[in-house]
Amino acid sequence: MEFVCLGVNHKTAPVEVRERFAVGTNQLGEAAQHLLEMAGVPEGVVVSTCNRTEFYFAADDTALALGRLECSLAEKVHGHEEPFYRYEKADAARHLCKVVSGLDSMLLGETEIFGQVKQAYQAAHAAGATGSILNRLFQKVFSIGKKVRTQTSIQEGSTSIGNVAVELAEKIFGHLKNSEVMVLGAGEMSRLTAQALVSRGAKSIIVANRTHERAIELAEEMGGRAVRFDNWLEELKKVDVIISSTGAPHTIIHRSEVESLRRARKFRPLFMIDIAVPRDIEHSVGEIEEVYLYDIDALEQLAEEAKIRRVNQIIECEKIIEAELLKIIPTKDFQ
Repeated sequence: MEFVCLGVNHKTAPVEVRERFAVGTNQLGEAAQHLLEMAGVPEGVVVSTCNRTEFYFAADDTALALGRLECSLAEKVHGHEEPFYRYEKADAARHLCKVVSGLDSMLLGETEIFGQVKQAYQAAHAAGATGSILNRLFQKVFSIGKKVRTQTSIQEGSTSIGNVAVELAEKIFGHLKNSEVMVLGAGEMSRLTAQALVSRGAKSIIVANRTHERAIELAEEMGGRAVRFDNWLEELKKVDVIISSTGAPHTIIHRSEVESLRRARKFRPLFMIDIAVPRDIEHSVGEIEEVYLYDIDALEQLAEEAKIRRVNQIIECEKIIEAELLKIIPTKDFQ
């Protein structure tokens, strides 16, 4: 009996095709049972995330099983080019290892996929859709995925502006549980960066925007409060982090203003994130002793450096995967 994977992902199909194959978390067990029926196989697991849906199964006649499955899925492909990729034997196991290790993700080294695959396997197992072959294989793959993540740097360093900001904030403050964040401007980049800080424990969010209704909207979305744009300087006395992206044609935060509040702030650290173009914060503000100022270029450079470090780790990750697969796959089947 051989191991097979049929899949569709962000590399082979646009979102309007991928969404046709998407399976909700609560339906993963049912989807695995349906896979057994469609392909006529004894064991199967369905993995489904926003970027992929993959059908893993064990079969005696792989060509027959693949043909049945593709025929069952054909109507979902109607009107688009063939979106599927197929892997068999060692190639299928190798692909699954790369998936759980974050090597096949849109964001190289992402951590969420490991848990998503594990959840899919557990749902299939609970539904009675797995047997000795897939149980052994998936458990070994999870072990390989953990080894890849612990013995390499594939997931180290943030590769998005928001997460870079979080890492910097944690270096400055140690943790974010007592930190107050003020957002100037209510654009998408501000929202994503603020959300990243909140997800890591920031205590509260204050939003100021020239259109006050938009400030209220964003504040409510993030469980914070809105203030009038004309009052943001008063709030500066107590906040720890400022995210500024107003779209103003000139700087709106000047060194003299920040200097005048230092004593009121008791000289506490202030992390200022300027993601506006043109910049919102006067460059010399960063020369104040307790102020840490990063503009969009500095943040993007840190993110790019992290991406390069992750790419450089791919070879090390693949070496681990190959060495571990040799232990569980007969040499004659290894390609």
